[in-house]
Amino acid sequence: MRRLTRDVLATLPEGTSAPDYLDDEPRVGIVHFGVGNFHRAHQAMYLDRLMHAGLAHDWAICGVGLLERDARMRDALTEQDGLYTLTLRHPDGRDEIEVIGSIRRFLHAPDDPDAVLEQLADPGVRIVSLTITEGGYVEDAANGRRAVDEPLVRAETAEGLTAPRTAFGWIVAGLRERRRRGVPAFTVLCCDNIQGNGEVARRSVEAVARLVDEELADWIAAEVAFPSTMVDRITPVTTPADVERIHERLGVHDAWPVASEPFTQWVIEDRFPTGRPPYEQVGATLVTDVHAYEAIKLRLLNAGHQAVAYIGRLAGYELVDEAITDPRIAAWVRRYMEREGVPTLTPPEGFDLPGYIDELFARFGNANVADTLARLGTDASNRIPKFVVPTLRDRIASGAAAETGAELIASWRAFTRRAAAGEFSLDDESADQLMQAAAGAPLEFLALPTLAGLADSAGFRAAYLDAVVRLENGGADAFLEG
Repeated sequence: MRRLTRDVLATLPEGTSAPDYLDDEPRVGIVHFGVGNFHRAHQAMYLDRLMHAGLAHDWAICGVGLLERDARMRDALTEQDGLYTLTLRHPDGRDEIEVIGSIRRFLHAPDDPDAVLEQLADPGVRIVSLTITEGGYVEDAANGRRAVDEPLVRAETAEGLTAPRTAFGWIVAGLRERRRRGVPAFTVLCCDNIQGNGEVARRSVEAVARLVDEELADWIAAEVAFPSTMVDRITPVTTPADVERIHERLGVHDAWPVASEPFTQWVIEDRFPTGRPPYEQVGATLVTDVHAYEAIKLRLLNAGHQAVAYIGRLAGYELVDEAITDPRIAAWVRRYMEREGVPTLTPPEGFDLPGYIDELFARFGNANVADTLARLGTDASNRIPKFVVPTLRDRIASGAAAETGAELIASWRAFTRRAAAGEFSLDDESADQLMQAAAGAPLEFLALPTLAGLADSAGFRAAYLDAVVRLENGGADAFLEG
């Protein structure tokens, strides 16, 4: 079976978009930590389009993997000359396949740490970007995390960052080396789903730096930009069927294809002291303040995903599109968005919130994407505090009701209880803590540190307890019809 490499690009079926810029050997300008499906369907895709247009020759990506499991991505990209396929799955069943080539290098840090440091110190690298998930930030007030308490951070800083273990350790080590060589600092660009993600990234980088060298930390605070971003594209986990589909359609083997919905959005705070690719030329929105855009996305789309994830599984569904076509679930999720999410938002001038919500339901209902509820419910202990809890606290602080949000938390508890009983799998770094809290009296779950303060509201507490009773006595049907 032919593997997807540069040698086969000319033989791909007519109409397949493929890189036409590889002969010019694009130079690395971005180092990225966290090369997963979302990065490859989103940021790497934008760079690929710029390269096709001849606008980003010196902005190619070098991906960096930190974990042993990242060796699989290293092998897939290295053996395929950095190429992979991106399939856009349209609601009408059409698949639009393109070959992406913007990731020109991949380094596995455990294999060659010297190469990673040298790449970070390269003057041609002007951006270091991150998609390391919402739970990957080591200094995070929302979750009560401090860098000094993180075992990996303690280990790497005790050694003076001679062998970094975390993305932030590597960023600090790279900045330290650039400072030593007199090379200007790169910009750190966070692309994770966290409100104010630039500030969250800044806190993690500076906290790690201060554990090593206060002067270095002060230099970073003065010299490094941390622009915030809002990113959006629904991107499911790759399945064996995706690999087979590419083989059938293109006649080549792609070891790790990625598929996504056609919709994509990227809003970027335009703050890049040493330059950036012209992202606005391929559809990104450059602004002075990302806050309003990211709040809309986090409190409606991402919170909507959390809303459907648990009640959908409790109702017996596996796929997002199946759950959202249940009119009871759709009405409940819409009620949360419109009655509790929207009142906490201040949209940019001219932004059509009702239209945005309608579009979200159309996207959730795209059966061709085949997104799973299990994916949406992964790592809930990090996602719910960022996507849902801020809205609930805002509602409570203003004296407004948060009844649907209380029901959402009750559905999370019910799902966790059934996972503890072996009915579902619970993919969460805090799984033991969650299952212990869910096994106790209902209010013990609200005592989780990430839900602190919600139980102080009598109205919220009453709505939550009512939902708990309905779920325990009558399951999803009683919950949705009560």
